[in-house]
Amino acid sequence: MKKKQVLFLHSGGPQGPHEGSNDLVRSLQEALGPGYAVSYPQMPDPEFPVYALWKERIGREIDEADDGVVLVGHSLGGSVILKFLSEEKCEKPIAGLCIVAAPYWGSPDWQVEEYMLTDNFAGKLPRIPRIFLYHSRNDEVVPFEHVQHYGEDLRWATIRVFENQGHLFSSGLPELVRDIKNLTSATYERH
Repeated sequence: MKKKQVLFLHSGGPQGPHEGSNDLVRSLQEALGPGYAVSYPQMPDPEFPVYALWKERIGREIDEADDGVVLVGHSLGGSVILKFLSEEKCEKPIAGLCIVAAPYWGSPDWQVEEYMLTDNFAGKLPRIPRIFLYHSRNDEVVPFEHVQHYGEDLRWATIRVFENQGHLFSSGLPELVRDIKNLTSATYERH
C-alpha cells in the first residue's frame, strides 16, 4: 500500500535538534506512523530566509508530491505556503492545508514586505477541501491575534485554539495528527 504524503514546511531560525520545528515534525512523524511519508525538506538559509528562495524550493517539493498531499506549515513555513499558493500556479490536488502558529505579515510590528499576502489572497488560493489553523494563546513569538486575522480572511477554515502550547508545540500536536488522518482517510478525488 502506498504511503500517504505530508509535506511539512518548517519555521525560520535554527532547525537543529530541539530547535525550530524539529520536535513538532518528529512527534508528527511518530504519531502518524508507517502509513505516512512525512517530507521535511530543509529550506534555504532558514536563519536568514529569503522568500524567493523558499518559493523556488516549495514549488519543486509540491511538483514532486503525489496528488492528495497534505501541506503543513509551521510559523514562517505556514505564512510562506499561503503566499506561495495564493500567488503561484498550483495544479497539484491538495487534500488539506494545516497552518501552525503562522505570523500574519502586515500586522503591527510585522511589516516585512516580501512575506506580506496580497489583498484578497484567500480568493486566489487553489481549491483546497479543508484548511486548519492552529495557534496557542501563550505563543511567545507570534501573537495570538495573528490567527484571528487569518480567520477573518479564511472564514471557512477551522481554527484550533490552545492555551499552553507556546510557539513550538514541542510536546506534539495530537489535533494536527487527527486532522491529517481525517483528511487522508478517504481516497482523494479530484473535483
